[in-house]
Amino acid sequence: MQMIVEKLKVSYGNIKALHGLDFSIAAGEIVCIIGANGAGKSTALKAISRLVPVESDTIMIFEGHDLTDYTPDRAVSKLGISHVPEGRRLFGNLTVLENLQLAAFARRDPNAIAEDMEKVFSIFPRLKERGKQMSGTLSGGEQQMLAVGRAYVTGRRMMLLDEPSMGLAPILMLSMFEALKEINRAGTTILLVEQNARLALNFAKRAYVIENGRIVLEGDSIDLLINPDVKNAYLGGQS
Repeated sequence: MQMIVEKLKVSYGNIKALHGLDFSIAAGEIVCIIGANGAGKSTALKAISRLVPVESDTIMIFEGHDLTDYTPDRAVSKLGISHVPEGRRLFGNLTVLENLQLAAFARRDPNAIAEDMEKVFSIFPRLKERGKQMSGTLSGGEQQMLAVGRAYVTGRRMMLLDEPSMGLAPILMLSMFEALKEINRAGTTILLVEQNARLALNFAKRAYVIENGRIVLEGDSIDLLINPDVKNAYLGGQS
């Protein structure tokens, strides 16, 4: 397994957000986490990328490395774990190209960086067209493309995505997920948090369902799509 997580616990003051999650991800897999708002999905991603502290008995191993020993910047630069946060959080006063260049700052191989930049532009041609445009003036769909592209050029081995469909029109959602499939085919493992359960389950190979900070279901996405509990809670009761 590329990543193994056991007993993942996170608290915000006196409020316990995660009550001991156990999950794993194989290299090259696409895995999704679904659940209602406030279930703990985003917190799980933030714990992996070291943006929130975890409790002392939590185990998080990535390619043999103890993630709890890493700061957020080293999780990116040393381990290749990139995080596309909810809301994109771009540098709006920088151009598209400057956002991408900044993401590659810690890398030392200019040829590899150039190859990844070209790959981003091949996946998202619109970004090449908008290269000199301030990112804060991009459309919502273009900003999401840039957020994903920025994560790609960090030298990613695993990409964490938090609600990539948020605010996108249906046709742009489908286009974004096709782009993510291409990124996965290029060798990047994907862990996706998504409130659009149907979209996520049709995209991912496996899934975990979180309720109130606990994993209540897990399995192949194709099985969860026909699971009565999942259908009633997250798919509108329909097949």
